[in-house]
Amino acid sequence: MKLNVLLLLAISFFITQCGPKAFVKGKYDDVEKENLLNDQWSETDMQNAVKDLVASAVSHPSIANAKTPPVVMVTQLQNKTSEHIDTQSIMDMLRVELMNSGRVEFIDKEAREDIKDEYNYQNSGMVSDETKKGPGGQTGADFILNGRMDSIVQEVGKDKTVYYKMTLNLTNLKTSKIVWSNYKQMRKQFKKKSVGL
Repeated sequence: MKLNVLLLLAISFFITQCGPKAFVKGKYDDVEKENLLNDQWSETDMQNAVKDLVASAVSHPSIANAKTPPVVMVTQLQNKTSEHIDTQSIMDMLRVELMNSGRVEFIDKEAREDIKDEYNYQNSGMVSDETKKGPGGQTGADFILNGRMDSIVQEVGKDKTVYYKMTLNLTNLKTSKIVWSNYKQMRKQFKKKSVGL
C-alpha cells in the first residue's frame, strides 16, 4: 500500500514538473541590454541595424549637404527571411531616429486616408472658413525610403549560425535614381543544449 502511494506521488510530481510553465513574476529590464534569449530576430538586432544605417544615411551628401531637410516617405521593408519579423516596427524606428537627427522631414503615408476624410469633413460646412484646410497644400516627398531583410541559417551538429542583412535604399522621387544605399550585416552563433528528463 505504501509503495503504491509513493509511486503515485512520484508520478504526480513528475507530471507537474513536465507540464507547461507559466511566467508569473516579472521585472522591468534595460532595453539597451543585449538580448540573445533565442535564435530569432531580437530588439538588440533592430537597435544595432537602425543605429548604423541612420548614421550612414545622415552623413551621405544627399542629406548632409542639403540646404533644407529633404522630405522622405517611408514605404516598406520586405521580409525575405524565414521568420515573422515586424518590419513596420523597424521602419518606425528608422523614421524616428532620422527625424530626431533634425536632418530629414517625413510625409505620413499612413495618414493619407485620414487626411482625405478630414478635408471632406472640413469642407462640409461644419468648420469655419478661416480654419479649414483643403487639398492642394500638402508637401511632396523628395525621396522614398525602402529596403529588404534577408537571412541565412546554417546548422551543423550542435552549432547554429543565423546571418541577417538589412539593406535600405533612398530613391529620388523625381529621377527614380537610388541616391543612397547601405546594408547592415550581423551573424549570431548558438549552441544546442541537450535537454534531459
